[in-house]
Amino acid sequence: MGAGTGVTTSIFPSDRQTRRFLEAQGRGDQWVPLAADDDAKYDRTIEIDLSKIEPQAAAPHSPGNIAAVKDLDLPVDQVMIGSCTNSSYVDLMTVARMVKGKTLPAGVSLGIAPGSRQVLNTIAANGALSDLISFGARILESACGFCIGNSMSPRTDSISVRTSNRNFKGRSGTPSANVYLTSPVVAAAAALTGKLADPRSLGLDFPRVEMPDRFQIDDSMIIPPLPPADRTKTEISRGPNIGEPPVNGPMPEDIGGVITIKVGDLVTTDHIMPAGSRLKYRSNVPKYSEFVFEPLDKDFPSRAQALRNKGSHNIIVAGLSYGQGSSREHAALCPMYLGVKAVLAKSIERIHAANLVNFGIIPISFADESDYEALAGGAEIRVPGIRRALQQGDEVVLAAAAGREILLKMNLSKRQRDILLAGGLLPYTVQGRKGN
Repeated sequence: MGAGTGVTTSIFPSDRQTRRFLEAQGRGDQWVPLAADDDAKYDRTIEIDLSKIEPQAAAPHSPGNIAAVKDLDLPVDQVMIGSCTNSSYVDLMTVARMVKGKTLPAGVSLGIAPGSRQVLNTIAANGALSDLISFGARILESACGFCIGNSMSPRTDSISVRTSNRNFKGRSGTPSANVYLTSPVVAAAAALTGKLADPRSLGLDFPRVEMPDRFQIDDSMIIPPLPPADRTKTEISRGPNIGEPPVNGPMPEDIGGVITIKVGDLVTTDHIMPAGSRLKYRSNVPKYSEFVFEPLDKDFPSRAQALRNKGSHNIIVAGLSYGQGSSREHAALCPMYLGVKAVLAKSIERIHAANLVNFGIIPISFADESDYEALAGGAEIRVPGIRRALQQGDEVVLAAAAGREILLKMNLSKRQRDILLAGGLLPYTVQGRKGN
């Protein structure tokens, strides 16, 4: 979750706990120590008193909207535990011990998505899975599932407590639902009481769960890659809803077109490319592209497609932190298909900016954020000499819009510039192979 806080990278020491986990996975020989240099210096050091930490929740509709659980005395309709986050063996064992011998309250539903097949097998073998089922839990597949609104969408206007890592409006699949993000312990307390409750108030002894000395390891269903000579002979079966990935053309000499949409601050990848009921079109890019920016502007796809078909380029103008949230490549792939060539923003989240580059869309920021106010949706805009600027490694370019020149900044590596010149990572890779 480091990227969600705005950092470029997060590094954690490889300690004895890391080694113990790898040994339990039969990979102890792969452990290497990792720690800061003895003379390392830091710009800022934060000390945390663990005794003062209390259970918290992220309230609707942002992971950063933090509140103390004790201040959220709210009835709960649904509890969802797991997906990729908070779904480890220790997490699920803790929940199982909290609910063992008890029954889910009427009117509350509980779903659990184990983090892996291994976790599911382990809790099945030691009886914890039976305890969860007896309590009233539904066991879901080890996948994204409910986190991206692909299953278990809460009812209209309900409150859902989830241990996943995103709670943007509508992400659950229900636009009017209120999703609170919590730890597995707080989620278990909600499942036990039917409300958001501080688990320390339940009078339960906290279950101390130890990681096993050895996990059950079963790699029998992992299919290794075919030998290179056999890959070209393999036929890929595609049904009617699976198409070839669209390929972008090389970056043009100039970008000239229309600001097809202007959005504000904190636009997430869920706003750009909705999940939930639309996920079934992920393998059909032309169809999925019909829903780009659906929560913000349902007419954007038709406008963009009409401009693209006339040979004009589509430009997106955005505020702060554009593209935050999940690393959803379709939030760049589908705009590329619709003819988007650039995103001009006050700031663009790092992972989304990388995805834009990979699909041949230039992420650009305003040198002066006040220029954002001068641009309106529907206005014509030109960025002349963009291809030459990429080739020469220029860090700034000039755009002509609203009867004025606007200074723009590009923060791109040499490789990213080459990818953009080729039109995206796919044509860049094909060119490299042909060159070899």
